[in-house]
Amino acid sequence: MSLIAGVDEVGRGPLAGPVVAGAVVLPEEHGIDGLRDSKKLTRKKREALYPIIISKALGIGIGEASVGKIDEINIREATFLAMDRALMNLPMVPDKALVDGEALRSQKIPNEGVIKGDDKIDSIKAASIIAKVTRDRMMVHYGKIFPEYGFEKHSGYGTKTHMEALRTYKATPIHRRSFAPVKKQMPTINWLKENNRISWMCEKLAGLYLVGKNYKILKIEHDNSRGNSISIYAEDPNNKTIYAVVKESNSDNSENKVLEFLKREEVQNLKGTIGYHLDEDDIDQRFDLITVQFVKNNSPLIKHFKGII
Repeated sequence: MSLIAGVDEVGRGPLAGPVVAGAVVLPEEHGIDGLRDSKKLTRKKREALYPIIISKALGIGIGEASVGKIDEINIREATFLAMDRALMNLPMVPDKALVDGEALRSQKIPNEGVIKGDDKIDSIKAASIIAKVTRDRMMVHYGKIFPEYGFEKHSGYGTKTHMEALRTYKATPIHRRSFAPVKKQMPTINWLKENNRISWMCEKLAGLYLVGKNYKILKIEHDNSRGNSISIYAEDPNNKTIYAVVKESNSDNSENKVLEFLKREEVQNLKGTIGYHLDEDDIDQRFDLITVQFVKNNSPLIKHFKGII
């Protein structure tokens, strides 16, 4: 039996977030009812089909092209890259791939493009569902870091609500800078200072840092009236609950920043604040400090100090 992979992508049009592709190898008699192009299914139906596809498929691969890569090589090339990566992430090498739209020029696996393949080929339909659910879940997670933008609802597409948030809060690090509506709304350090949003942005950057380290963000809180409040509630890759305070650092000597922080009475205040959360005998909980330093003409410098209480 020949192994045929269906390949499709989602996320070509949004102003924010990565482009994600799926590659799925189905058995000839897969028995999955209701397969359609993911765009023609409700979120509830896609979520219902997702575990069925996972259980029935012979192999599934997921590929992603980050926002940075999209801005570097353009969205079209990033889409091809994500689909290439999805194929390479399959647990087996298929004999052939059927790709929604255009064929993959740089792919060594024999492949051909199928116009409107997500309406015709079951494996492509399944791939579109896998990619869509995967990306939607990513955007829900980003929505916890950036609740002002509503990513969990529109997945980064240019809805009226999203455009209003973009004008009010400016672009985030997960927005595509190469897209025209985003270019007009890039924040500057001066804008952040003038709008009292330095600590706000620090918390967002710390949240993205944790996501990049495979932490799961549970909640981010921001309260300008309290300098000692917990900013981030998260779970680390070992399911340990993390309570983190985020501070701006004005120098690269963050070790001194930690010592300075530890000397302050606010640590004692924090102990009282989270006393009902943090049990000294519970090894599945931890209190952390994350410092963010803004560096001129460079990416922010982030340092993570674990278990400071």
